[in-house]
Amino acid sequence: MFLKKAALASVLALTAGGAFAECEISARVNIVGNEFPAIQTIGAGAKECTGAEVEANLTADHQKINLAGMTGNPAEYTSAIVANSSIVALMNDDVIRPLDDLVAEYGQGLKKNQLITIDGKVMAVAFMANAQHLVYRADVLEQVGVEPPKTYEDMLAAAKMIREQGIMENPIGGAFAGGWNLAQEFTNMYIGMGGEFFKPGTAEVSINNDAGIASLEMMKALSEYMNPDFLTHDSNATNAEFRAGNVALMNMWGSRAATMTEAEGVSDEVKAGFAIAGPMTVGGGEVPATTLWWDGWTVAKNISDEEAASTFIALTHAIRPEILNEETSLQAVWLIDGYEPTAAATGVFEAATANAVPYPMLPFQGLLHTALGAELTDFMQGKEDAASALADVEAAYVAAAKEKGFLQ
Repeated sequence: MFLKKAALASVLALTAGGAFAECEISARVNIVGNEFPAIQTIGAGAKECTGAEVEANLTADHQKINLAGMTGNPAEYTSAIVANSSIVALMNDDVIRPLDDLVAEYGQGLKKNQLITIDGKVMAVAFMANAQHLVYRADVLEQVGVEPPKTYEDMLAAAKMIREQGIMENPIGGAFAGGWNLAQEFTNMYIGMGGEFFKPGTAEVSINNDAGIASLEMMKALSEYMNPDFLTHDSNATNAEFRAGNVALMNMWGSRAATMTEAEGVSDEVKAGFAIAGPMTVGGGEVPATTLWWDGWTVAKNISDEEAASTFIALTHAIRPEILNEETSLQAVWLIDGYEPTAAATGVFEAATANAVPYPMLPFQGLLHTALGAELTDFMQGKEDAASALADVEAAYVAAAKEKGFLQ
């Protein structure tokens, strides 16, 4: 159930080869997924297919609608673009189908390391790798006389200097929006602190401990140097702060960092100072406070075989080597034949080689993620202490895990 570090490191080194046929489909295709540039490229590629209608609903709210949209019979969406975490909910509710037969018939150009195999069945086709890592303003750090931080403690020290010298009032950015983003930041920090989410071999949660408390205290310390509205800031809002010149240090997704300064209106100063580095550690730990991810596509279960085949063909066409050019190569660390790493891929590659761990693909991890996102906001607002917040998380998780049958 885990995507091993070695496997992810190997898929980052795919070499050229493979051939893809022209795209002709015979049944509808309807894709739901996130909205960042790499996925927009995938959506546009699928729409090149002829013979039937291809639609794509790419939205930041994709995780709120993909399960419901694939539960009906027939399903509204024929494919959901997912990652390590989001595939689990779709598998738990049995709304996506194994792809082995489709791979055998239409996937000759796919590489083995693109095939996400769970319990012996291919359940998704990966097209990119991802991780969160340091993005910073090299010019600002040079101005205060510090090196790019390698630890979160170093980040706090640099932020303090930047504020005290009047350069920026809120020099740290972060995707701390209540819900999924906040839960992800805790997940990163807790891993960096050496924490284990569950008692070994069980679904019994175990986060109300020293590592959990230290993780929350570090998140709270970081938030003191963020925009006061940090609990509303997802990746889009955090990127906007950086582009506007308001932020000098942040932990950001490689898929976002690669095109950070490409937006219209970014000043020459921000463009010139923009820099990428690997993920940071925390609390004296050696494991980076981040997670390794893959993004890929699935095929719905509750659709006709003709729709399933058309969906597979369209999305395979969308990740053919010919999509790679000067612009698209900057959008992601592609797991596509012919991709040559760019400077923008530095952070993801460093994460993959620095003992970063994959996001856990446990069937009950999503329940904990949801509980974290819902229950940590009070702590971040100073309304309760860390131990109380973590107790609330554990209680919410236990209730959900019992309802789903993971706990008695």
